[in-house]
Amino acid sequence: MLRSVILAASRSSQVERLVATAPYTRDVVRRFVAGAATDDALRATRGLVDDGLAVTLDHLGEDTVTPEQATATRDEYLRLLKMLSGAGLTPAAEVSVKLSALGQMFDEQLAYDNARAICAAADAAGTTVTLDMEDHTTTDSTLEVLGRLRKDFPSTGAVLQAYLRRTESDCRELAYAGSRVRLCKGAYKEPESVAYQSTREVDKSYVRCMNILMSGDGYPMLATHDPRMIAIGEDRARWFDRGPERFEFQMLYGIRPEEQARLAGEGYTVRTYVPYGDEWYGYLMRRLAERPANPGSSSGRARESPKK
Repeated sequence: MLRSVILAASRSSQVERLVATAPYTRDVVRRFVAGAATDDALRATRGLVDDGLAVTLDHLGEDTVTPEQATATRDEYLRLLKMLSGAGLTPAAEVSVKLSALGQMFDEQLAYDNARAICAAADAAGTTVTLDMEDHTTTDSTLEVLGRLRKDFPSTGAVLQAYLRRTESDCRELAYAGSRVRLCKGAYKEPESVAYQSTREVDKSYVRCMNILMSGDGYPMLATHDPRMIAIGEDRARWFDRGPERFEFQMLYGIRPEEQARLAGEGYTVRTYVPYGDEWYGYLMRRLAERPANPGSSSGRARESPKK
């Protein structure tokens, strides 16, 4: 019930204004969003890389409705990648991109063209791109665009959401050599017909999907803050004889930083998902809906995984 209320609030402009002006929530935003400007993103990235962490950067914003908005998003990623390269932050830092921010909802070809331009810029900068996943209605379209992009940019990353019933099948199809796949739990409100509803069901699906990816030939990226899932990931790495260079953990900026440091200190690649930009409200509300304790705590109890 609380999750449904929070997700409903994520679409309310009145609640957004209240959240944006409340002193406590301003502090929360600063903790979990790197800032509004590209310079803020670079500053956060530099600090994380200096601490031995990898980074993926997300320019916040989605569901663009005009070509001009989509082009502006593309241009921001091109600017970001140029600045990351100039600052010597690649290949430790890559970018995460939502196709809906590039025009997917009204022109899939435009979204592909914009994503391809970003992939080309990332390749020139010595890094890569991961396509974030959104609600289930966009899954087929996103995977189709992924397949097209991988013809020229094979390191383009995919995201699969364990709460969707289809995801085990998608994992099998994407667990091939060179395929980078981020496995997360999922952050959108989905109907029971397409998604598991209980935490227990989602957790069991996450482990099944993890087993498929870890036993395959690709490069799994385990996006989770859940201590049990992290422990299982470490166990599966040993079971399938995967060294630290053959998979990674991913966590959100501002959540469980001590655990991120611990894993990195033990030799694992840990990639921090760093959001920035003005359109922070929907992102923050989805994080609240995943686990209301997350934004208020960096303790080991925070369980949910990075979405995308």
